[in-house]
Amino acid sequence: MLRPKMILLDLDGTLVDSVPDLAYCVDAMMAQLGRPVRGEAAVRAWVGNGIERLVRRALIGTLDGEPDEVDYQRAYPIFLELYAENTFKRSGLYPGVREGIDFLKAAAYPLGLVTNKARCFTEPLLKHVGLYDDFGILVCGDTLPRKKPDPLPLLHAAGHFDAVPEDSLMIGDSISDVKAARAAGFGIICTSYGYNHGQDIRDSNPDAVIDSLTELQCLLAPAA
Repeated sequence: MLRPKMILLDLDGTLVDSVPDLAYCVDAMMAQLGRPVRGEAAVRAWVGNGIERLVRRALIGTLDGEPDEVDYQRAYPIFLELYAENTFKRSGLYPGVREGIDFLKAAAYPLGLVTNKARCFTEPLLKHVGLYDDFGILVCGDTLPRKKPDPLPLLHAAGHFDAVPEDSLMIGDSISDVKAARAAGFGIICTSYGYNHGQDIRDSNPDAVIDSLTELQCLLAPAA
C-alpha cells in the first residue's frame, strides 16, 4: 500500500459538487446580459479551469475559443457579484468525502488543499461544508503567479510540509490535476465523478481512479 509523506486534494469535483451554484450564477449572468441561459449540464462540462475561463466559455457557449473582450469585461464583474452571494447555497460534499478525510487524518497524513478557485470563494465554501480546519495549507487560484495545470501550486504546498515530490500524492478529478501532478513528480489518484469536460478521467492515465474517497482505505496505508 502507498504511504506518501503528504497528500494534496483538489476542491471542486473532488470534495465538493459546486456546479449547482456556478450554473445558477452563469444563468443569472446571461439573463442580465440579455442572452440565452446555458443550463447546468453545459456548465458541468465547462468548469475546472477557474471562474475567468468559465465566464468566457459561457459567453461563447463552447469549451474552446474566446469571446469578445468587451463582452467579457462586462460579464465578469456581474458573475463575481452573483457568486459572492451564491458560493455555497446549492453546493455540498460528495458522498464519502467526510469519511475519506477522516481516514486520512486518522492515519496522520498531512493534508493540503490546492484549487484554482480564488481564496475569497474557497474559504467560505470550506467553512460551510465543514472542511476548513482539515487542511494544513490552502493554495488557491490567486495564491501564486501560476495555477494548475502548472506544477507550482503543488510544489509550493510540498515545500510547506518539507515533502519531496516522490513522496507526495495529489487527489483530483481532472486532466488539469493529472498534468500538474505529473509535472511536479507527484503520484495522482483521481475521482471518477468529477469535472473533466465530459471526458473519462481514465483516458488521462492517473495512477488510480476511485468512485468514492472511502476507497482510499484500500490504496493508502492506515495509521501504524
